[in-house]
Amino acid sequence: MQLHDFPLSGNCYKVRLFLGLIGQQAEVVHVDLPAGAQKRPEFLAINPRGQVPVLVDQDQPVADSQAILVYLARRYAPAWLPEDALQQAHVASWLSYAANEVHQGPASARVIHLFRRPGDLEGAQAKGRQVLELVNTHLADRTWLVGGQPSIADVAVYPYLAMAEEGGLTLAPYPHLQAWFARIRALPGYLELPRL
Repeated sequence: MQLHDFPLSGNCYKVRLFLGLIGQQAEVVHVDLPAGAQKRPEFLAINPRGQVPVLVDQDQPVADSQAILVYLARRYAPAWLPEDALQQAHVASWLSYAANEVHQGPASARVIHLFRRPGDLEGAQAKGRQVLELVNTHLADRTWLVGGQPSIADVAVYPYLAMAEEGGLTLAPYPHLQAWFARIRALPGYLELPRL
């Protein structure tokens, strides 16, 4: 198993984190994003979208961090993806939330603020605060995002929220979120967040 990865990417970190949590090993292949390696023909042959992460397992590439989490859970760690139809729908909803609202809010704020990329920092931070508030409220009376145990929903949403301060957002007003961060960090196999 190979993971095509960039160390500072929160989406790549999701996959590394989940591999650690489920005790799976993967050869990590560094993709030099600043040098444009993801747009070169040899990488595009693996993922025509030109994005990381990409997991290659049994000679089959799986692109997109959310899709990779689903694949890994179904193939190697089914307890992380509930079988109940309603709970599966809730997990899918959080995966979509991670790819949309979390990406447009805390993740975009981090990229603009930390990496000095062009973009609307104030708009991303405003969306980021909405995301932090929503997830904090959701966690007010539950331990995990879906059901009574951690799932890939938690893995998908966690990274960019935990790194929100790198986008100029404060986490102090969100005690339920901070308690959830601590629960995730206490899981066996947890890997530290990437820091610049």
